[in-house]
Amino acid sequence: MSAQVVNQIIKEAAIKAAHETNDEPEPGLTKGVEWPVTATLGRGLEGAISNTTEIGYVNGAKGWLIYRGYNCFDLAEQSSFEETAYLLLYGKLPTISDLNGFNDKLLAYRNIPQSVIQVLKMLPIKKSHPMSSLATAVSVLGNLDGDSDKAEVEAEREISIKLIAQMATIAAAIARIRQGREPVNPDPTLSNAANFLYMMTGEAPDEVAERIMDVSLILHADHGMNASTFTTMVVNSSLSDMYSSVVGGIGSLKGPLHGGANERVLYDLQEIGSPDNVTSWFNKARESKRKVMGFGHRVYKAYDPRARILGPVAHLMAEKNAESQRLYDTAVALEKAVTQALGKEKKIFPNVDFYSGIVYKAMSIDTAMFTPIFAVSRIAGWTARALEYLKDNRLFRPRAVYTGPAKAEYIGIDRR
Repeated sequence: MSAQVVNQIIKEAAIKAAHETNDEPEPGLTKGVEWPVTATLGRGLEGAISNTTEIGYVNGAKGWLIYRGYNCFDLAEQSSFEETAYLLLYGKLPTISDLNGFNDKLLAYRNIPQSVIQVLKMLPIKKSHPMSSLATAVSVLGNLDGDSDKAEVEAEREISIKLIAQMATIAAAIARIRQGREPVNPDPTLSNAANFLYMMTGEAPDEVAERIMDVSLILHADHGMNASTFTTMVVNSSLSDMYSSVVGGIGSLKGPLHGGANERVLYDLQEIGSPDNVTSWFNKARESKRKVMGFGHRVYKAYDPRARILGPVAHLMAEKNAESQRLYDTAVALEKAVTQALGKEKKIFPNVDFYSGIVYKAMSIDTAMFTPIFAVSRIAGWTARALEYLKDNRLFRPRAVYTGPAKAEYIGIDRR
């Protein structure tokens, strides 16, 4: 098996997605605006327009994911995470010289201070969630960086590059410490994806594993104004430092309604046990109004393009062992049950979280580490969007509708 097999999967996924028409159904979300704008809002700021961006676009009706004009299928097939991160940060695809210089910076920043490792070892890391450990480590990096409080675009961009380089090192160190093993230093000869796998396992990955991880990082790098991106931007809009902003993003990503969903998907599949149990499990879930993780999306009303790629990749990886095959077969049966029941009427289809966990599990990655992998990738989108907004910054300050009493009489504690 070679990396070309993965490229073929991506080509075929792109072809399946190509039947969508090219008509643009969201003209109000793809052109400049004159402030103030009028929008119809739902709870949780649904429908709100907070800013304009040139970084990325998600068309939920069509199932499009675009980074600065490039669709996710082309980037997944032809690009690398390093090149994609450069594209998000700088607004263009790098030349060979640009990419070499960017890679040199990533290489220079990839090691993390020993004091960060010491702090991680002091935490109850086997009991706490890895995302909490990740947030602590990034906060420590901010304390160690004397330039962290310079709220200037170029200073913040340099910190962003540091964090893109270091997030994989931190996440891998957390994985090792959770296993009672010593962290592994990065290998200067390996790519970001290969290094991440190497630092977790202590062994350089084969070309297929490296390629799959690289594709996964590309697909997770940016995704519109999602909860963690918005959180990062809100913190940064107060002119706080980029480290603190990213800590906020990590906290948001941790939640099971966001990045933590891929963990929950795997737990659900393990609970179901086999394809034979899917129908009864799904019927009970519907009766109890239990949320079936990995399905539906606040934006997508079509098949998530990332799932179009990761689904076949999961099929490829399922051949590795009996457990992976059982998980994949169960997932396929669950997808069929959910989409038959809800797909046509409610337009509920698998999202990126549904198959990504199966891929990671087949790579022998602990389930608790699935969401940190998300952060290793999304750090590129978080920082790129925070930097873009910083150029014309305005503090985020929505209001809430107050529904409490307008005037209450204060009664002394002795008379309550």
